[in-house]
Amino acid sequence: MKQKIKLFGILCVFTMLFACKEQVKEPVAEVETAMAKAPILTGVVNGKKQVWIDADLAVGKKNIGRPGYSDVDDGYAVLQLLQADNVQVLGLSTVFGNNSIENAFAIGTYINKEFAAQKIEVYKGAGSAINLDSVVTNDAVEAMATALKKQPLTILAIGPATNVGLLLLKYPELKSQIVEVVLVAGRRTANDYFKIGNKGVQAQDLNFDLDNTAFRVLLENKVPLVFCPYEISSKVWVKQEDLEAFKTTTPGMKWLATASQPWLEQWKNQGADGFNPFDVMASHYIIAPEDIVSEPLLARLEINLDDTVKENNKETYKSYLLCTKEEGAPVTYCYDVVPGFHQKLMSTFKAN
Repeated sequence: MKQKIKLFGILCVFTMLFACKEQVKEPVAEVETAMAKAPILTGVVNGKKQVWIDADLAVGKKNIGRPGYSDVDDGYAVLQLLQADNVQVLGLSTVFGNNSIENAFAIGTYINKEFAAQKIEVYKGAGSAINLDSVVTNDAVEAMATALKKQPLTILAIGPATNVGLLLLKYPELKSQIVEVVLVAGRRTANDYFKIGNKGVQAQDLNFDLDNTAFRVLLENKVPLVFCPYEISSKVWVKQEDLEAFKTTTPGMKWLATASQPWLEQWKNQGADGFNPFDVMASHYIIAPEDIVSEPLLARLEINLDDTVKENNKETYKSYLLCTKEEGAPVTYCYDVVPGFHQKLMSTFKAN
């Protein structure tokens, strides 16, 4: 009798352990099921993905309020999509972020005028984060809404997600027209630091940090989201020899490579021998998702100590965009590239 009771007890323990294990797996399974059941929008016309670009362009501009130059990688993302054979860019909107909205709009207008084979419209968007007490539209939001009413679109949002967030607040009925929104943001844990060089500099998850509310709107509306975070961009480098190669391709790339020199020098000053092209990982995902390694995860906002503040004695906190297997909204999380990716990337910038 005692042996039967003991055996029964052992079986109960194993049953409980198995159940707990299944509960841990369940959220991830739910993500995969939700993605499989979601309506399939192709957003493809005549073999070309229909894409809207929303960017905080800052190529060649000095930082505002601090020394140094602003990011250049958004320029690479825009030019890469403009000359991609399988992409049709239907519009370009600008947003604040790496620099001012005025500078972003001026650069977008310049790129379109000088380097776009097929001219597109450029629209000025939000100059600051979403204010829930006063949700105000802008030219970029209205233009995106008009385009989405006509056809499904993939949205590349490589600055703060403000314009897309405003779009969903003002026109929630249009979310069914969004194929996916591809963004540069997120991390797995609050301790996954964005290290620049080897001299102790830790960067922000800037697009998210500048407008937490916009990302919350996207997550709550459950639109298909693709995150291309620092984790994946940290595995790709643009070096001096790459800039020299870019100068021999197209007029647009010659302009961009020249403007990238001060940005490269800043990274060298921090101990790196190149820079990570953050936004290009997102644009490349649109062109050739097979070159990007990703997995389904769940995304949520969570408050933790600010990782960019040194000697932070539980005094400064901030929100994080965390992507895990435990809880949150379903997202596609990109974390690596296929072998030979650098050459694949370089080939997308060559003259057709």
